[in-house]
Amino acid sequence: MKFCKKYQEYMEGQQRKLPAVGFKKLKKILKKCRRDFHSQNNVNRTLDLQPCPHQCSVCDGTFFPSLLKEMSDVVGFFNERAQKLLELHLASGIRRYYFWLKGKLQGNHVALTQEGKELVNYALINAIAMRKILKKYDKIHYSKQGQAFKSQAQSMHIEILQSPWLCELMAFHINLRETKAKSKTKLAFFEGCSLAFNDGKPSLTCELFDSVKIDIDLTCSICLDTVFDPVALSCGHIFCYMCSCSAASVTIVDGLKSAQPRAKCPLCRQGRVYEGAVHLEELCILLSRNCHEYWEERLQTERSERVRQTKEHWESQCRAFMGV
Repeated sequence: MKFCKKYQEYMEGQQRKLPAVGFKKLKKILKKCRRDFHSQNNVNRTLDLQPCPHQCSVCDGTFFPSLLKEMSDVVGFFNERAQKLLELHLASGIRRYYFWLKGKLQGNHVALTQEGKELVNYALINAIAMRKILKKYDKIHYSKQGQAFKSQAQSMHIEILQSPWLCELMAFHINLRETKAKSKTKLAFFEGCSLAFNDGKPSLTCELFDSVKIDIDLTCSICLDTVFDPVALSCGHIFCYMCSCSAASVTIVDGLKSAQPRAKCPLCRQGRVYEGAVHLEELCILLSRNCHEYWEERLQTERSERVRQTKEHWESQCRAFMGV
């Protein structure tokens, strides 16, 4: 079965209408572009496979704007649903009851797990759709504009595979699987996600649809160790919380929200990535369980550093208040 048909059947099979990549519509735009180009230039059928021009008003005027909007809608929906689901899962006591009153709690724990699995599937199949339609564009235009657009989408933070909530959902499923395995409770889990160790370095992996494999390195590129108290910046890169504060030139008391807009990601050098940073709580739980000795050692080390920074912060505040 061709992917276009498979994708269409998947989206139509959802219980409600979800934002999606207009795969079929975008393919028609590309076909129209090729047909119009050949008809205008009176090209006979033997040359029907020629690509259309590198700069094409038919494609560039409709193709990229349409895809840009669809990608924004898909990643916006995914981030919102994943954030609400994980907030609910981590909530307890009065806060959990509050979510229930607001109508966010739907069904039992099994339903919560199933929704998480469906969100991962939704993210990955839409990532495949985006990748395939951009490859189709480059094939028809004999260009690299599709790949350039993908890089642009990443800089705009609308590439779904760089969403921090995808990483959190993967950790969420692994945590549930480990918890239920210990309690011998049977639930239907998404088996495609796993925590792997290569030479002692952890990474999150996920495979689906036989064509997409996500491999998220969990080594902080600043301290070169396993991420501790991890946060994901808007660009998708993951660092230790204290390392990211250091890179943004802010204290742990002020937090990443206080970072200057000009502060850049240490890896991709994008600006304005700290204010939207996400604390990866599920990933934190997963690593603390599977790297217990390292976690305890790092906890002791960072505790003293946090106390030192907090003390210096309040001393400077007191001096400023006293006018010293």
